[in-house]
Amino acid sequence: MQIKTHSLIAPTLGTQRHLTSFHYGPSGGQKIYIQASLHADELPGMLVAWRLRRHFASLEAAGKLRGEVIVVPVANPIGLNQHLLGSHLGRFEGNTAQNFNRHFYDLTALVMHRVEAHLTGDIDENREAVRTAMREALDEQTPRTELESQRLALQKLSYDADVVLDLHCDWDAAMHLYANPDIWPEVEPLARYIGAKASLLTLNADGNPFDEIHSFCWSNLRARYGERHPLPNGAVSVTVELRGQRDVSHEFAEQDAQAILHYLGYRGFVDADVAPLPALPFPPTPFAGAAPVTAPVSGVLVFRADVGTWIESGQPVADLVDPLTDQVTTLNATTTGVLYARHSLRFASAGLTVAHIAGVKAFRTGSLLPL
Repeated sequence: MQIKTHSLIAPTLGTQRHLTSFHYGPSGGQKIYIQASLHADELPGMLVAWRLRRHFASLEAAGKLRGEVIVVPVANPIGLNQHLLGSHLGRFEGNTAQNFNRHFYDLTALVMHRVEAHLTGDIDENREAVRTAMREALDEQTPRTELESQRLALQKLSYDADVVLDLHCDWDAAMHLYANPDIWPEVEPLARYIGAKASLLTLNADGNPFDEIHSFCWSNLRARYGERHPLPNGAVSVTVELRGQRDVSHEFAEQDAQAILHYLGYRGFVDADVAPLPALPFPPTPFAGAAPVTAPVSGVLVFRADVGTWIESGQPVADLVDPLTDQVTTLNATTTGVLYARHSLRFASAGLTVAHIAGVKAFRTGSLLPL
């Protein structure tokens, strides 16, 4: 095992942060990249990454890793240090208000113009040609701020990985994931092992979040050159939402670490017996079919449905109680599907999105991601 540090640009005199990456197994085979807590106040993944590190160390010592795995347990040291009056502000960078999981370097734009001359009729040669172009393009970038240097460091660690797992969580949620529909056949075993209640698929949610800039580049290259040159799914990149922010326990962390190890065993990365594939709780749905449940008025928020449950259109999801007027406003589902996430607040202001339901029918257009 190797430990590497990656210095970020110092934002002010006398201060500097760095990323720490842990490297296990031999190079030359598959490469797996796993990071946690890019939104720094989403901590379940950090504990899962710690558990995984212990397992990978044991597997490496036993010679059971068939490639390299990189683990970055703290993917956002900037956000980890943002606290205001006792509240942790880990989703947005305090200086720019930018979401830490947006605005990564667009690999499609960086490599599209430079790879065509190097593509052949061999899919493996093309994989390496694209990854070489990615490395060269990323090496040419000059970050100007601490935030940009953090993004670039993470991409340099992960651009050539066969599997990229970005471990997040929601406010209050069931286990779910986000992925590119082009790679769903390779993601489905992971969804089964982790017990994903919702698998939300989209080709481009907009905003260049971390998982998209990996797999979607390969989709874009296939759309442009695929009829003449065979191109693989060069990166199976997935955002894994490890339930809710308060679901931090040793039991959950070990359960989730084992699920990821089962998936890597299924892919042949770990030299171990492969656990049987569990049933998929619910089929995948388009991210564009995820319907928000929005509060039209203010009030105390009382949920009437739990996360991870199937909701029929028109079914009550929550009540808003006005203790001044005795008015109770019931919020009903506008689509049928799985209630996969809900707000952690229990007081709603007018216009607050209090829950999300994974509907089967796509209806949203434009940018699908919240701020």
